[in-house]
Amino acid sequence: MSKITFNNKSNPFFKALKEKVDSYFENSNLTREGNRQLLLKSIIQVSSALILYVVLVFFTPSTIISFFLCVLFGLNLGALGFNIMHEGGHQTFSKHKWVNNLSASILNGLGGNSHIWKLKHNIAHHTYTNIEGLDSDIEIGPLMRLNDDQPRYWIHRFQHIYWVLLYGATYLMWIFYGDFEKYFTGRISKGMTGQKFKLKEHFTFWFSKITYVALFLVLPVLLIGIVKVVVGYAIITFVTGLFIAIVFQLAHIVKDTSFPKADINSNKIEQEWAIHQVNTTANFGTKSKVLYWLLGGLNFQVEHHLFPRISHIHYPQISLLVRETCQQFNIPYIEYPTMQKALAAHIFHLKRLGQAK
Repeated sequence: MSKITFNNKSNPFFKALKEKVDSYFENSNLTREGNRQLLLKSIIQVSSALILYVVLVFFTPSTIISFFLCVLFGLNLGALGFNIMHEGGHQTFSKHKWVNNLSASILNGLGGNSHIWKLKHNIAHHTYTNIEGLDSDIEIGPLMRLNDDQPRYWIHRFQHIYWVLLYGATYLMWIFYGDFEKYFTGRISKGMTGQKFKLKEHFTFWFSKITYVALFLVLPVLLIGIVKVVVGYAIITFVTGLFIAIVFQLAHIVKDTSFPKADINSNKIEQEWAIHQVNTTANFGTKSKVLYWLLGGLNFQVEHHLFPRISHIHYPQISLLVRETCQQFNIPYIEYPTMQKALAAHIFHLKRLGQAK
């Protein structure tokens, strides 16, 4: 791992904020993990995904109905990732470790790999948010320029137009390219040293990949036919990829977030880690209960990055404390009132980077 560090000697902002958050849990007599409400939502989302799969594969509705069911299935898979896998990966779904591990492993059933994701997301992304070369989540590829430190090519002039197609392809690329690249090279991001996998992780990787292909491609082809499966699978993965990518991009890649650089001599970010998180992260549509339900609270991205070990069910209340403390320390709190305005800020950011020389 890179030796880039943060100036955390005194960290007055996070100390003040943490005291308020600790007091909130102590006074309200609440645990930091999920509750029955989260469990119920998870049961609903898992059940709906299973029903959609069974209907599409075993009952084969008409073309129009199948199209809309594939779109719903794609959104459903994204919601499973946001609400169950993501919480389990951060050990916040439950107070029981085995439940969290089970929740995180749902990614294996969706074609990904929970072990690689934890290294990529929990360590690389959450520690080095928006730092070029270390945050693997901003390494989409040469066709997208997401910050000023990335090289500019002529095609980037149009990235504010073709982003939809690329974002839609991200899920497919994640499953069949990204995971394999990280598995064989051991490199989670450009700035990380190689990672070694235990025998258990090797087995899980191959077993889950083979099982995913069998359930999502081989079995449907045998029952439905290759043409229908290819079209349906393309719709599902495109919707899932677009859904996941947009949510991430609106949280970090917008015109108001920053992309800090470490000091060349000290290799240090000259601010405390918590302030770095606030400066590189944005909230959007926090008044929408629908977004909050679907995204697992990830529209409260600032709160999530400051307290990744706290379940999203607490973010609305914690956000009040974060706002208050940011105002107290004169730190900008980036928030877009709606998802549409956040999307506009993202497209504006892409257009500027595509035209900048």
